[in-house]
Amino acid sequence: MSPLRKLVVSTALASVLMAGAAQAANVRIALVVKSLGNGFFDAAHKGADEAAKAIGGVEIIYTGPTTTTAEGQIDVINALISQKVDAIAISANDKDAVVPVLKKAMQRGIKVISWDSAVAPAGRMLHLNPSSNELIGNMCLKLAADALPGGKGDAAILSATATSTNQNTWIAEMKKQVSKYPGLNIVTTVYGDDLSDKSYRETQGLLQTHPEVKVIIAPTSVGIVAAAQAVKDAGKIGQVFVTGLGLPSEMAGAVHSGATKSFAIWNPIDLGYSAAYLADDLVKGTKAEPGAEMPIGRMGKLKLEANDEGAMADPFVYDKSNVDEFAKIF
Repeated sequence: MSPLRKLVVSTALASVLMAGAAQAANVRIALVVKSLGNGFFDAAHKGADEAAKAIGGVEIIYTGPTTTTAEGQIDVINALISQKVDAIAISANDKDAVVPVLKKAMQRGIKVISWDSAVAPAGRMLHLNPSSNELIGNMCLKLAADALPGGKGDAAILSATATSTNQNTWIAEMKKQVSKYPGLNIVTTVYGDDLSDKSYRETQGLLQTHPEVKVIIAPTSVGIVAAAQAVKDAGKIGQVFVTGLGLPSEMAGAVHSGATKSFAIWNPIDLGYSAAYLADDLVKGTKAEPGAEMPIGRMGKLKLEANDEGAMADPFVYDKSNVDEFAKIF
């Protein structure tokens, strides 16, 4: 082959390879989490990567601040705008504080969705609820009542940050529905900011200032682990029970120690998977509007309700009968 012929072939081959590489990741979706180093969000990242592989031509950029602050997420989003990503899928630390920067992203043509913890409607195109807020609130109350003899006793709530959208929504649902459980009385709510050490200290404080509390409801995967450890360390197993939302891999020990009888969570792998699918749907031109049914791969379809929100699935309960099986997964 002549040198000129070799050059032409090499150039053509290089062009094909470059085109293939571009096609291999022609949609870039940023999965913005509340904070890095959280097992729940690491599992969601795994699901988003699974979706990217199933869809093809999608790259997931997994990112977030090191602490659970709106300011940290705003810095991350500004960087993503500069990178000209195609879509941002965010679990918000503060539903309102991130709206201006997300508006800026949408003005630049970036598709924006929220998932897990909502952004106010003005700052996103749709929101993916892991489940129905009503069902989550009811499930937390049911788990608390099930942990108590006769379903009767005082309960306290250990939340994440005071501004966390999903936590506040679920707490409101609990307070709205607690009358369905006449033996259950919610006495106080404290905030551990989704930090293990602060959640642990807040639980210690609860045990001292509210000795009447017999069950602690923590609708946060960080808080529930810390609370269970604090109950164990205080020698209160069998006297105070911990329940709420947690990861099987992190809660198996608490279940086997007796600090927790049962807890619930949706599968965060499926949540990240669904968020990535929805972001890709929007990039490819699907319209988000009430009544729309958007495909989410193996999860079926998401039906959007008012405010362009939809629920992925019901919470699932874990206890001694199944926690070890699921702990191997997430």
